[in-house]
Amino acid sequence: MLNAAPTDLTGKICFVTGACGGIGASTVEHFSALGAKVYATDIASEFDGPAEYRPFDLLDEQGLQGCLDWISDIKPVVLFNNAAIFDMGSVLDADLASFDRLFGVNVRAFYAIMQATAQSIVSQESKGSIINLASQAGHRGEALVAHYCATKAAVISYTQSAALALARKGVRVNAISPGVIDTPMWKDVDALFAKFEGKEIGQKKREVGRAVPLGHMGSPEDVARVAVFLASDQSEYLTAQTIGVDGGNVLR
Repeated sequence: MLNAAPTDLTGKICFVTGACGGIGASTVEHFSALGAKVYATDIASEFDGPAEYRPFDLLDEQGLQGCLDWISDIKPVVLFNNAAIFDMGSVLDADLASFDRLFGVNVRAFYAIMQATAQSIVSQESKGSIINLASQAGHRGEALVAHYCATKAAVISYTQSAALALARKGVRVNAISPGVIDTPMWKDVDALFAKFEGKEIGQKKREVGRAVPLGHMGSPEDVARVAVFLASDQSEYLTAQTIGVDGGNVLR
């Protein structure tokens, strides 16, 4: 008889950061629809979704500590570590203030949240899954996105190190590298490209969509479905991997 592992998440406590964005919100919905108890956070004061929500500013030391304390209280066994910010600037003009902001959220807070979740899972002597959000930008530098690319490369590296450190403790750690995903954030990204490359508003978004081998941008649901796979028992022999959800943009 086929021993098919379920994608059902009933009974799993899941924690989602960056929950107000397109990818985070879609993942909350997918996790909840499959029976998980979902807790979520973002910087926005309110969240309209099937999760217990608290806002935290992860660049603020008290906000970050409040988030870590909440993790200790709720004891998640699944983490969707998605909170991140974006900015542009080449090595000639990307200043240290931008560096501090991007590394503050995308690496420092990301790492602290991953560590706190791992400690919680291990303390419960439970199995768990940590899913970190990288990016296709973490696999290659881009002339105008120096700091952001570096932060996402760090996410991939930390994912591998954490996976090896936690493997014998029953904690799997993997990453997802989205490509160009059609989320509300792309309005701001497109405006920055218009500024730095002298393009019309909307032009960059059309260009990157057409350049994808599959011919179009992805959707938040494309990423959320892979998150479900990594959160579920379907992926119980998968760790230390970074899965590209990019329509073929990056060949690994």
